[in-house]
Amino acid sequence: MATHKSAMKRIKTNERDHKRNQMYKTQMKNQIKKVRATESKEEGQKLYRQTESILDKLVNKGIIHRNTASNKKSKLAKHVQNLE
Repeated sequence: MATHKSAMKRIKTNERDHKRNQMYKTQMKNQIKKVRATESKEEGQKLYRQTESILDKLVNKGIIHRNTASNKKSKLAKHVQNLE
């Protein structure tokens, strides 16, 4: 266990940030699942735009890498385009 005051503060902030990041990642995963579960193209496009916005926000916050977000958006766009 840490004994320096700054090290103890660091442990607390790391825990707090980890919980926040997990919340955002869970939100992202749930939104991606919603897009993948859609059957209609119109609804898929609407959900895709929302998901794209969430992914961009996570990149700006530094929670996921920009290439990861780009990869996820690309796969989702391909999925939505193949819907009927």
